[in-house]
Amino acid sequence: MTAIAQGRTRRAALVSAVCALVVTGTGLLTGCSEDPDAGTNGVGKLPAATIQSKSKAAADSATAVRLAGNVVTNGRTYTLDMRLSADGGTGSVTSKGVAFGLLRVGEQLYLKADAAFWNQADGGSDAGAASTLDGKYVKVPKGDPSYQKFSGFTEKDVLLDGLLTLHGTLATDGHHEQSGTRTIRITGDEGSGGTLDVSLKGEPYPLRLQRAGGAGTLTFSSWGEQFPLTEPKDDETVDYGKQLPAS
Repeated sequence: MTAIAQGRTRRAALVSAVCALVVTGTGLLTGCSEDPDAGTNGVGKLPAATIQSKSKAAADSATAVRLAGNVVTNGRTYTLDMRLSADGGTGSVTSKGVAFGLLRVGEQLYLKADAAFWNQADGGSDAGAASTLDGKYVKVPKGDPSYQKFSGFTEKDVLLDGLLTLHGTLATDGHHEQSGTRTIRITGDEGSGGTLDVSLKGEPYPLRLQRAGGAGTLTFSSWGEQFPLTEPKDDETVDYGKQLPAS
């Protein structure tokens, strides 16, 4: 081997070693001469609009997902931790320091909360009713105003269609990492229209969304992983009637 060839080999080895350190330390390949999309699903090489389209298609075709984080709507912040499928959803919602659970199986929606929640709902006028509802799965009638509002948190397609949209001119913003998975980030109007991290491993699922205008940040995980979704037992259920207390 010539001296020149030996020098090239040593330089190549040095570059590989530096890149390995970068990957180990940060999960990023920025600054290395290696292809950052090597070993990925390849979407990182696509235009931003195509990445968004493929990400939405992957989300739509998935049978289930876990969604967690904050959503700001109409000036109110909701903290969500929901598992969603085509058949329903289950999880928790917190707003203004008040937490409650939601469960939807098919078209039947249940709300589960403690006595403090129900006391607040009826203005504290009926402590007996609040005690009866405490910790129970309360059936939400379809005609109740809260049905449409709360069921939206349990509907996978409706919720994702409303969330997974960036506003403005789309562009890519480099390679990143979300919970140990390499991602390609796309932005709307350089980030002011929101950012979306898309998985570079397997299906191009959305993994992290920062909504435009500071309207919340959400993470997505457990794509395609099924979870138990069953009606609660009769002794855990209360049928309040045609309308719940106003909240």
